[in-house]
Amino acid sequence: MKTAKRPTSSRSVSVALKRVYEAPAKGDGTRILVDRLWPRGVSKEKARLDLWLRDIAPSDDLRGWFAHDPKRWVEFKRRYRAELKGRSGELQPIRDALKKGKVTLLFAAHDEAHNNAVALKEMIGRRERAAARRRKVADRLS
Repeated sequence: MKTAKRPTSSRSVSVALKRVYEAPAKGDGTRILVDRLWPRGVSKEKARLDLWLRDIAPSDDLRGWFAHDPKRWVEFKRRYRAELKGRSGELQPIRDALKKGKVTLLFAAHDEAHNNAVALKEMIGRRERAAARRRKVADRLS
């Protein structure tokens, strides 16, 4: 007798990145600022945030050490992942928003390739891919 397979999730993670200084767009979805400090010169009205997750940002010590030095990028991401490992609940608001649709992580850094929002997007993608693999294995076993 065949058992019914659980439906697999076809949703793909849709996380975008944007500088908070850029104008909001309809396609941004849930707009989440992921910096510890409020960006200079941006009013709350202009930012049009849905959430500000300041506690998800790297610690002051890690931010100071990194100083947006591309040579420290790989080590920064490793240290940042380690910081968040002890605070996995910090990612939950992003996961919840992703269940509803697209999420745009907002940041203030000038360097668009080496900042905590980029690292967060990578972490979220990695976790979602791992969860999808686990679901696939569970489906095969059931």
